[in-house]
Parts: sequence; structure tokens; C-alpha cells
Amino acid sequence: MNGMRLILWVLAVILIGLACHQRYRKGGFMGVLLTVVIIAVSVYIGLGLLLFVMQPSILYQPGRDYDSTPADAGLAYESVALTTPDGQTLAAWYVPAKDAAGASWTVLFCHGNAGNNSHRLDTLELFHHLGLACLIVDYRGYGPSTGKPTEKGTLLDIRAGWDWLTEQKGVKPGRIILYGQSLGGSIAAIVAKDLTPGGVVLESTFTSFVDMGSHYYPWLPVRLFARFEYDTLAAVRQLKCPVLVIHSPDDEIVPYRFGQTLYEPANPPKQFGQLAGTHNEGFYDNMDLYRQIWRDWLNGLAEAPMENEEKT
Repeated sequence: MNGMRLILWVLAVILIGLACHQRYRKGGFMGVLLTVVIIAVSVYIGLGLLLFVMQPSILYQPGRDYDSTPADAGLAYESVALTTPDGQTLAAWYVPAKDAAGASWTVLFCHGNAGNNSHRLDTLELFHHLGLACLIVDYRGYGPSTGKPTEKGTLLDIRAGWDWLTEQKGVKPGRIILYGQSLGGSIAAIVAKDLTPGGVVLESTFTSFVDMGSHYYPWLPVRLFARFEYDTLAAVRQLKCPVLVIHSPDDEIVPYRFGQTLYEPANPPKQFGQLAGTHNEGFYDNMDLYRQIWRDWLNGLAEAPMENEEKT
């Protein structure tokens, strides 16, 4: 996004320079000034229209081909085909816990906006060694899943994963942790507000799509032309389960303040896990810290009363 802005502004400067040069040769300061204003306004409107059109491609960056499977990481898994209420077929992987018989928690994994399931094997492996079962779902248009990603569609996709866990695997709602990375955190929170999970984990997540747009384009009226909402903050305020927010001050994509803002209105019990490192590399560069954040939170869950244990 920063590269696109730079290119557009360079082009604008070139156009203004050429136009002003022509006007100056003909004489007339007012003519030059009017030309500058017209070009500046045109560039501003043009950039706004371009961003309006490009929003889906900026937000959703799916990878179609799988680079690997859990088997390549030494993990047993079940390949699952989920069907959504609107007729899409989703690819998902179910990785049982290391001790399947004694597994206490199942993670419903909502990945970020880029790639697909195969790019999250390190996280699946970590969950496995933490004693967690996990279902990771490729949204529509990601991996071999059918369809095209939309805001409503991604929410339906994760709800399909929830239904599969509770209906096909018999997992109690209070034993499901909805976990999301970046965009996936927003999806996890919004889906969770209408359900009764055992917990929600938001990692490197923004407060809303509009807030992210305003952060990157503060000089544009983002709220007027945003095509998506993904209002994580509004959903967090409605959650009635334990919440873990994980964020790094070094995150160069989703500002750290967004994580702090999500944590503040969350209902207790809640925990903030301060990671280190960049948006995409913090997990890898600080694995021990990341693992400890999860362990501490899971230990707290084990001690908390399970109000959602029998709810659906």
C-alpha cells in the first residue's frame, strides 16, 4: 500500500510540474495556481476511487496451491470438506491433540488475509505440542475452497467450522477456543459474539477495517467509501468469555495501539500477551515467549469456571 501511494504521488508531482511549466510559458500566475488546484483535486479523487475499487484485492490475498500439509510436519490430520449455508465447499484440516483422549481444548483457527492453511504449519505444530486439538479452515477462495472471499462469507465459513466441531466431532462449545491472526482475529471475535466459546484469542488484530484504512490513509475520508466493516472492537465488547490479546509493539502492519484498544473494553477474565518482533516474524523469532503466553493463558482457563460448558 505504501508503494502504491508513493507511485501515485510521484505521478501527481510530475503532472503538476508539466502543467505548470506550460502555463508559466503562456504567462499568468492565476492560471498556474488554478492548474495546480485542479490537478491536486483530480489526483485526490482519483486515488480515492482507485482505493475503493481495489479494496477487495488489498484485503484478501489468497494463495490457491498448498505448499505442504500437516503430514510434512509429522502431524496426523484429517482432511475435511465443510459445506456452508450458501453452498460453498471449504477445505479444512483437523489436527487432533497429542493426547487425543485427554484433550481439553480445541482451537478453531482463523488465519490471516494472505496465503492459505499450508502457511500455518508452525502454529499447528505448536498447538499440537501444547496438547490442543485444532481445526483450521481455508476461507472461500483460499486454497482449494470454492467461491470468492467476502466479509459475510468469511464469517459463514468459520461458523461452518464451529458447526462441524460441535455436531460432527461432538466438541462442547465451552471447550472451543476461537483463535484468529490479524484479519482472522476480527473474524473470530465477530463469530464468537453470537456463540458461547470457552475463549477467544486475538493475535495482531485491528480494531476495525475502517480504523486500518484511516491509519494508512489519514488524508482520505475512509469512512465514506469503506466497503468492509470487520468491526472487531464492537464484537469484543459483546464477548462473554475469557479473552487473550497478543500483540507486539514492533508490529509494523497493525499498530500496537489497536491491540491495546481491543484489550481495554474486553470483559474479564482477560489477559494481554506482549509479544516482540514484526507482524509476520514475531511468532518465529520469539517462539519461547509466544509459547509461554499461551501456556499462562491456558492455565488460567483451566482454573476458571466453565460457564459455557454445556451451552450451544
